[in-house]
Amino acid sequence: MERKNTGIVVFKDVEVLDFCGPFEVFSVTRLNEQERREDPSPFNVFLVAETRNPLATAGGMKVLPDYGLDDCPALDILVVPGGWGTRAEMNNERLLGWIADRSRQVQLLASVCTGALLLGKAGLLDGRRATTHWRSLDWMQELFPKTHVERGLHFVEDGALFTSAGISAGIDMALKVVARFFGDAVAQATARHMEYPFPESDARRIALA
Repeated sequence: MERKNTGIVVFKDVEVLDFCGPFEVFSVTRLNEQERREDPSPFNVFLVAETRNPLATAGGMKVLPDYGLDDCPALDILVVPGGWGTRAEMNNERLLGWIADRSRQVQLLASVCTGALLLGKAGLLDGRRATTHWRSLDWMQELFPKTHVERGLHFVEDGALFTSAGISAGIDMALKVVARFFGDAVAQATARHMEYPFPESDARRIALA
């Protein structure tokens, strides 16, 4: 089996569940539930940061990235999470340039929460449908007037671009990625293993203020 190289970007003050949620989904996916302990996931998932140095998340968790930008292998899937740290990373030209370059090479590009703002700053949202955390919807529209901001959706699929609402929505987004590559049955089995409800609807789950 040729596994999908799946890189999840991390940075100082990244939101924990933004990246850990998708990481869990991808790492526990199996094509054959009967051989869950024997077979690996079809996703080879790892963390990528600007350097390999340890970093602290928004909640204080210490994270050791697997790769830096310079030694990250070729990717099939790139996931960009959000969190308070996106405020600084939106001005990080090196990271934004890397995201833009890798976006042209991957089969699928995804974001969680305000990770979508990094995609926008990298020039990847013009003319596209996208969403983000409910608190940042107005900001997103202001920053990227050429983007069609979906306010009523928890998850947005626009071709090979997947974006999701905030934090826990990244789990739903990742399950949708599993379904894209390996079908609904595998994605549903993954959700069941996690004891997490499979997202049957893309509607946003909270009322907007």
